[in-house]
Amino acid sequence: MEKRKNLCGIIPPLVTPLKDNETLDVESLERLIEHLIAGGVHGLFILGTTGEEQSLSYAMRHEMIVQTARINRQRLPLMVCISDTSIVESIRLAQVAADNGADGVVSAPPYYFATGQPELQQFYEELVPQLPLPVYLYNMPSHVKVSFSPDTVYRIAQMPQVAGFKDSSANAVYFQSVLYAMRERPDFSMLVGPEEMTGELVLLGAHGGINGGANMFPELYVAMYQAALKGDVQHIRSLQHLIMQVSTSIYTVGRHGSSYLKGLKCALSLLGIINDDFVASPFYKFNAPEREKIRQALEALPMNQGKLIIP
Repeated sequence: MEKRKNLCGIIPPLVTPLKDNETLDVESLERLIEHLIAGGVHGLFILGTTGEEQSLSYAMRHEMIVQTARINRQRLPLMVCISDTSIVESIRLAQVAADNGADGVVSAPPYYFATGQPELQQFYEELVPQLPLPVYLYNMPSHVKVSFSPDTVYRIAQMPQVAGFKDSSANAVYFQSVLYAMRERPDFSMLVGPEEMTGELVLLGAHGGINGGANMFPELYVAMYQAALKGDVQHIRSLQHLIMQVSTSIYTVGRHGSSYLKGLKCALSLLGIINDDFVASPFYKFNAPEREKIRQALEALPMNQGKLIIP
């Protein structure tokens, strides 16, 4: 099986535009994907944390894969998250991804029962050979209660089908430890989740970012990636200031852990990229007071005719 070498760049984790808990907003999805492609991103990642995978029915997940692949038309690499508590359902989802021309699948450890490192390795030794596509490990300890140790990543990656690693721990020391453990695998993609850290980590060897903010402003995150590749520290600093303005204003409205997702979807609806900011149960979209705060946050950004002004 041939695997894609060094998946790199800005690969947005797409929101899943919804009309209700059972209906995908295909019109909004089409507009979102065209917005991202026009913004210069390097790939698409669906059904991750930002895509609300675990709140969606299997039928909805399948539809999201089918519709995204249809709209994308293989213009960009397509990555599909298959994380689940059931290994059987992960394999089924991976097959749907493969049948629709996806380029790879992304897998976080099964959640609910916390696994030890030997159990985690054993799980992937069972899962990976049954998958029809290259596999990218997904470290998301805040949601799945376990983190891949650098040594576990190294051991799992001995299977040639394991092509990379996405880290959402927000721990730069940990990320560097995994990067160091994989130093002899130049073909192994190292991708960072938190957009607040993407510039510095690409500067230090990461291959790119899976950044939620790129749903709104893809050009900003692409510019950060390119500046980091060039080692342009002065430009990185000015871009980082703008990224932090987005992060600290749009993702912090509300008092709960869902504020990032609600803020992002609300902003996308205010920008006219998606029709509605419906969030799948058990969460609910912002009410009018919070929505007004998001509107004010967007208005405070340097914009010209609806476009973010990139330093």
